[in-house]
Amino acid sequence: MDRRLTMLQGVIRSADAPKPIAPGTWRRIWGFVRPYKRWLACFLLLTTVTAVIGVATPLLAGRVVNAIVAANQLPDATRTVILLAVGIAGMALLEAIVGLAGRWFSSRVGEGLIADLRSAVFTHVQSMPLAFFARTRTGALVSRLNNDVIGAQSAITSTLSVIVANSIQLVLAVAVMITLAWQVTVLSILLLPVFVLPARRMGNWIAELRREAADLNAAMGNTMTERFSAPGATLVKLFGDPEREADEFREQVARVRTIGVRSAMVSRLFVTALSLVSALAQALIYGLGGYLAVTGAIQAGTVVALGLLLTRLYTPMTQLANARVDIMTALVAFERVFEVLDLRPTITERPDARDLPDGPVGVRLRDVRFTYPRAEDVSLASLEEVAVLDQRVHSEVLHGVDLEISGGGLLALVGSSGAGKSTIASLVPRLYDVDSGAIELAGIDVRDLRFSAIRRDVGMVTQDGHLFHETIAENLRYASWGATEAEMVDALRRARLGDLLDSLPDGLDTVVGERGYRLSGGERQRLTIARLLLARPRVVILDEATAHLDSESEAAVQEALAEALVGRTAIVIAHRLSTVRAADRIAVVEAGVVVETGTHEELLAAGGRYATLHRTQFAETTARPAAV
Repeated sequence: MDRRLTMLQGVIRSADAPKPIAPGTWRRIWGFVRPYKRWLACFLLLTTVTAVIGVATPLLAGRVVNAIVAANQLPDATRTVILLAVGIAGMALLEAIVGLAGRWFSSRVGEGLIADLRSAVFTHVQSMPLAFFARTRTGALVSRLNNDVIGAQSAITSTLSVIVANSIQLVLAVAVMITLAWQVTVLSILLLPVFVLPARRMGNWIAELRREAADLNAAMGNTMTERFSAPGATLVKLFGDPEREADEFREQVARVRTIGVRSAMVSRLFVTALSLVSALAQALIYGLGGYLAVTGAIQAGTVVALGLLLTRLYTPMTQLANARVDIMTALVAFERVFEVLDLRPTITERPDARDLPDGPVGVRLRDVRFTYPRAEDVSLASLEEVAVLDQRVHSEVLHGVDLEISGGGLLALVGSSGAGKSTIASLVPRLYDVDSGAIELAGIDVRDLRFSAIRRDVGMVTQDGHLFHETIAENLRYASWGATEAEMVDALRRARLGDLLDSLPDGLDTVVGERGYRLSGGERQRLTIARLLLARPRVVILDEATAHLDSESEAAVQEALAEALVGRTAIVIAHRLSTVRAADRIAVVEAGVVVETGTHEELLAAGGRYATLHRTQFAETTARPAAV
């Protein structure tokens, strides 16, 4: 069994032990419900009316029976029966109207709560640092926004109405039954402990089963998300074993099925036991009540009323017992949502943050030291689908890096793979924060800048420039929401995509596919450059933007990049040294340290690491020209 299934089993085992509900959960739930308290009050009032109608109807039915039995002694028995029947019909009509109104109020509260919870989670997740997304499984996160939010909402609408309506019905039913025949009522109530005692244990048991099912459903969602994406499907087609994939997925599905069966059977066993006790109580009512009616102690209609009221006693008890299960399940869902909301962003904007001044923007790294954050600082075990978070302590990646490039200049970073070049690039737009030292833009520490200022003035093109499954226009507007069609067309032509645009029947409205997979690699990269041109940042970072392109595509992208860099401060990371010869300054990074800086000619003359890299690449180019 592969590592994925092993991790899944770890999650399952971790769910076996009961988990207490976190303190303060109810207070936090009320924080989300409070904006809808008026709607909720109306909903609860209508629910109360429904409960009262439910108890009043059996009393009218009992009076109908009494009127029929005493028809010979009542001169207006027919009129009485008709009026009572009309009253029962009126009660039914009123109950229907109140039920519809109650449903409207409950939907306003429930749908509003879903919207608020989803917005809160989405907004909070957007504020999380890149390290969070690097560790979290997408399917697990999506499950919190969908399944858990809906599960939490049910507690405020359906479960709450069940509790209120049935509690009122229960109290009223007991009170009315005592006034009708206290002897029968007392004997019926003696069976109530059979309802109450197993409720707590059953509720905890089912809540744990549903918590485990939620984890497993999230795991299945991850599997489907990864396998159904274009890159994942490509990997499966190239290296995967379809039978093994199917077997592993069947194991996940089988586990969910097993939990579903267990949960259903436990719930059904509980309901069946309660229904059996209710039936026994019903037999007691008609047996003892019938005896009392025959002996003249009570009226026949009273027996009928008691029998009907018994359903208003034991049915509420059954539903209230189940409500505990529903409450526990909903609390689990709320906890899973709050678990995400409780993750604190490690990168935040200071209250006095400011914008960058006008003019060229220079970039400076002062004695920068950096270590990638620990898993416990940025992630959750449940979102990574592991039993325990990675406890390893990362070693320092950058060791006192000092670099500087003036406004409008071009700094090139070269060196071996894993030397720390991309890490340096990710620190400039503040995707991560330094441990010590500082990253400065125009002399201002990036930690003192507004996020909006960094987004506006620092643009980045990576090796695999990401595109959304949207139109070309929407992908471009992501960089400039107010861009006109003319501006977008101009950016595409400057990025050497004019011919492609002219060849597309839908033009800017062409959908590029997930991650832009309907375009070639070079086209995707040039589209990300067009997006950069539309954004007009003053600082441009190119992280091996031509690394995986063929010679023809690379030439087109290089032309587009030359257009993008005009008048801007640039940091370029490249393995091919031929692309950085014209840089104002070249820095050689090895093992997190800048070992050399200078121009192309200065570094070659120095005969150090850069010269060695240059000789190696020149030899490889001469020996294997097709590999370049």
